[in-house]
Amino acid sequence: MKALVIGAGIGGLCAAVALKKAGIDCEVFEAVAEIRPVGAAISVWPNGVKCMNHLGMGDIMRNFGGPMHYMAYQDYRQGQTLTQFSLAPLVERVGERPYPIARAELQGQMLDFWGRESVQFAKRVVRIEEQADGVTAWFSDGSCAHGDFLIAADGTHSAIRPYVLGYTPERLYSGYVNWNGLVATDDALAPANQWTTFVGEGKRVSLMPVAKDRFYFFFDVPLPQGLTEDRTTLRDDLTRYFRGWTPQVQHLIAVLDPQTTNRIEIHDIEPFSQLVRGRVALLGDAAHSTTPDIGQGGCAAMEDAVVLGAAFAHGVQIEAALLDYQAQRCDRVRDLVLKARKRCDLTHGKDMAQTQAWYQELRHENGERIMAGLCDTILAGPLG
Repeated sequence: MKALVIGAGIGGLCAAVALKKAGIDCEVFEAVAEIRPVGAAISVWPNGVKCMNHLGMGDIMRNFGGPMHYMAYQDYRQGQTLTQFSLAPLVERVGERPYPIARAELQGQMLDFWGRESVQFAKRVVRIEEQADGVTAWFSDGSCAHGDFLIAADGTHSAIRPYVLGYTPERLYSGYVNWNGLVATDDALAPANQWTTFVGEGKRVSLMPVAKDRFYFFFDVPLPQGLTEDRTTLRDDLTRYFRGWTPQVQHLIAVLDPQTTNRIEIHDIEPFSQLVRGRVALLGDAAHSTTPDIGQGGCAAMEDAVVLGAAFAHGVQIEAALLDYQAQRCDRVRDLVLKARKRCDLTHGKDMAQTQAWYQELRHENGERIMAGLCDTILAGPLG
């Protein structure tokens, strides 16, 4: 049995590894000639780490993930700590720790684990067609490939998703812009073992430790869609949006490199009730495009892959296995998309009175409530 996996990002590579583990041959195709990760880093929470362990890639997390042992929220003007707590109780309860990790290193290591030489690059899908004996994909270079079934892990702009759904869903602007990148760890910014977030005015600035003595940073600002801003105006834009914020934030703006800092307008897509059509299944961002507000986008793709592999582990019929995958994932990913959307609205001042109330709650937070919410999300994953 052979699967075509479209997309060599986090979801596609996890899917290929999971299917291989289930005894299925895979051919992996990637649209671009060279993978350039979107976004500087990713937070992989324990549910995602457990999936990586299950797939045999846990060492990637341990070798390249950052030492995030504490979590803190700080006031945007004076920088005083609103709440600060250890993540050790979370790790003890769920059985694994979180690892922020640079995307380039994560994807590079995953490619090496799978076998970079066996991924076919510059293969952009233009059409797929199901036959009685499988699925054929045609690529923009005129070539084609045939397999018994096809996994569409081709991202939030998926070319295959309209085939599965029967329509092209709308990407919904979430109301804010995110700037992200990497800088060297510096005590003048934040402790090197802590996820530190400055909050105020419906905005936030975060620093998360990744490997090699670096912080992954991001800025969030509620803004209209489509502003003419780019790297040439980036430092001036951030200086304007964060005027009056704490010296740590001003220092971060001064030391970041505009040429390696990404600016992204954040979107999600309304959750789908269908992930499968015949012998074609959506996976990862193609199946559930979410905002990054609860850090579960990559984790959800890893979960998808684990469930997909398990669905094929017992030699069942292809259509039955894919429908089993769909049944196990639809409610879970819908929950994650909607949780992220709710957190997005609260964090970014959609109702500023509610956001201000949240700031006040943080002053009385000892970590228990935040970690309880994290535990609920993590433990609802397929590996507990």
